[in-house]
Amino acid sequence: MYILAIESSCDDTSAAVLRDGILLSNVTASQAVHEEYGGVVPELASRAHQQNIVPVVDAAIKRAGIVKEDLDAVAFTRGPGLMGSLLVGVSFAKGFARSLGIPMIDVNHLQGHVLAHFIRENKPTRLAHSPCGELDAEDDVPTFPYLCLLVSGGNSQIVKVNSYQDMEILGQTIDDAAGEAIDKCSKVMGLGYPGGPIIDKLARQGNPEAFEFSKPDIAGYDYSFSGLKTSFLYHLRDWIKDDPDFIEHHKEDLAASLEKTIVDILMKKLRKAVKDTGIKQVAVAGGVSANSGLRNAFRDHAKRYHWKIFIPKFSYTTDNAAMIGITGYFKYLDKDFASIDLPAYARISPNMDKK
Repeated sequence: MYILAIESSCDDTSAAVLRDGILLSNVTASQAVHEEYGGVVPELASRAHQQNIVPVVDAAIKRAGIVKEDLDAVAFTRGPGLMGSLLVGVSFAKGFARSLGIPMIDVNHLQGHVLAHFIRENKPTRLAHSPCGELDAEDDVPTFPYLCLLVSGGNSQIVKVNSYQDMEILGQTIDDAAGEAIDKCSKVMGLGYPGGPIIDKLARQGNPEAFEFSKPDIAGYDYSFSGLKTSFLYHLRDWIKDDPDFIEHHKEDLAASLEKTIVDILMKKLRKAVKDTGIKQVAVAGGVSANSGLRNAFRDHAKRYHWKIFIPKFSYTTDNAAMIGITGYFKYLDKDFASIDLPAYARISPNMDKK
């Protein structure tokens, strides 16, 4: 059983092919055009998707060693994301599936990130687990339920994953996402876009204790990062008054201190969620999960609190069609197909399992 998966929620055009849940190919075309603007320009992104989607899908099918007639279904990102970008992928998926007479599977982009841990490149993923809840010895994947910290440029959430089709958002950002805060602070420092890799690289050379920035006091499991951005901006403004070259002289320490503050905010709420739920299988997902500081924090917490952690491969942290494909595979097994008239949606619904 072959599934073609398409991801076009933001500025990466990606296509993947899976056979019985095993990844055969995963092709992604990124868009460098946004760098000079310091962020993704929606109109430019949708135009680039239109140019990229046909060659990307063609490459994914060829690398999988099949022809399009072998496909049994098409999975696609329906949302959330940039509407213009989503429409390109959704429209292509509808036309492609209709031309082949095969079913479509709509996938929530965020669910895809959460389920990226089940992507397998050489053997099927087994979802069964022993009565005592121990991990399957052969497949080192999370067993249900588990907690997932989903952190990206647009979302910061703690998700309780009861099954692949049942996910409960315990907490989420009430304003800005962690990745957005990193990008904005990088822009303020004049370091470029995207800020995540730049801050990560500089932070490895800096002192994380050099500077202190504001940490929000939000009830429950919710996050807030707008206050941190404001604190960072005001501190820089005051320091630059005394030393116009302050950023250049201290950029490594600034990056390390910023990273530590964000990681501390994320992990504090995650520790609370683990303690309150008693679930010690903990995963991280999303673009910010590529950050070295966050990965190190997960490893440290695994040792200190005896968590069983799951950290995705770097290639599965950013937007990619493989995660859409594995989510589509699970939905295919349930014959959970989409109708041709389903529209794309830009914003997430209150519950991730709702369409």
